[in-house]
Amino acid sequence: MKKTTVLRELIKNEDIVVLPGVYDCLSAKLAEEAGFQAVLLTGAGISASLLGYPDFGLISMSEVLNHTKNIVGSVNIPVFADCDTGFGNPINVYRTIKEFEGAGVAGLFIEDQIFPKRCGHFNKKQVVSREEMVKKIEAALDARVDPDLVIMARIDARAVYGIEEAIERANVYAQAGADMVFVEAPETLDELRMIPKSVKAPAMVNLVEGGKTPLLSVEALREMGFKFASFSGSAQKTALKAMRDLFATLKATGSLDNALENIVSLEDRSQLLNLKKFYEMEVKYGVREG
Repeated sequence: MKKTTVLRELIKNEDIVVLPGVYDCLSAKLAEEAGFQAVLLTGAGISASLLGYPDFGLISMSEVLNHTKNIVGSVNIPVFADCDTGFGNPINVYRTIKEFEGAGVAGLFIEDQIFPKRCGHFNKKQVVSREEMVKKIEAALDARVDPDLVIMARIDARAVYGIEEAIERANVYAQAGADMVFVEAPETLDELRMIPKSVKAPAMVNLVEGGKTPLLSVEALREMGFKFASFSGSAQKTALKAMRDLFATLKATGSLDNALENIVSLEDRSQLLNLKKFYEMEVKYGVREG
């Protein structure tokens, strides 16, 4: 079954879909190993890991695209991509959809921020008009080849105009043809409850540690009626803490003796990367003798 079709089937199911945020091939493979049914490719995570920059609209479409291709190719589960604003106007969106569909993503979202955008939990966001975003959605639909490719509209208007406007935009974008909607950065439990009850399309929620949205359990989000629950930055921030602790220990002590229990073995990493397969290929293709 195509990965796009797999994702569509997940949306049709009654249960909520948990999308861990991944930012490279290793994190994607670990999420797959843990049993998640799909992953979300986080734009903020890519900007941080590839460029060392905050999510401030500084990464280009081609940089995200190349990274996305590698991640899609590294796992067997659907990958949902963060395509920012579509990297420009509706014509840019048209090309973005073509390129990311060609890269093998199962779904993606574009947002109604101005270009360049910034993280949905940063201050001083600005959004385009409803009309401009609708044209972007129309361009995305025109560019889509596989009808199962999931196109989500992200709404960043909560911080600019309030939750009511954000929900109204979500319904306008759903009416324009978006398969799903994502109201970014609601700030209270009441606002969270309003979204799945008020929008006429399946909705995603994004939980960010230290962000503007209250942190809730998957069960609580399920009861509210959300279809997707994204934990976009959790894996990378966990990795950052682990690496910071490791480097501090090494610098202070000149030894890793006290850190070894927190370091996976070479064998463990090699197994994750399927090293055995490449040994077997060497023999099969006569690169080396068995």
